[in-house]
Amino acid sequence: MKTKAQSKNTDVKPASGYMLILPMEAQEKTASGIYLPDSASEKPQKGKVLAVGDSEITDSGVKKNSPAKTGDIVIYKKWGGNEVKIDGVEYLFSKFEDILAVVTA
Repeated sequence: MKTKAQSKNTDVKPASGYMLILPMEAQEKTASGIYLPDSASEKPQKGKVLAVGDSEITDSGVKKNSPAKTGDIVIYKKWGGNEVKIDGVEYLFSKFEDILAVVTA
């Protein structure tokens, strides 16, 4: 999978408990070689972490650290996060709890 745009150095610092993700493009071709139109492709659930906010302190005083670090590829909840467009590029602000997995090589 490719990222939607080359990641630029953004001056965006996510709030505590959030991370900034650059979503990867949805797959354009099936395993059998059929090309899918944009309207048929699903919302991506995988992306590259560009920035991570500080650890979150819960109401009960428990410290929640980020499950990923800058540069990691993560899989996140299908309807999680908030999409934001910065300089024409769509990013996703996702809560730490919306991260399902960190992809390892």
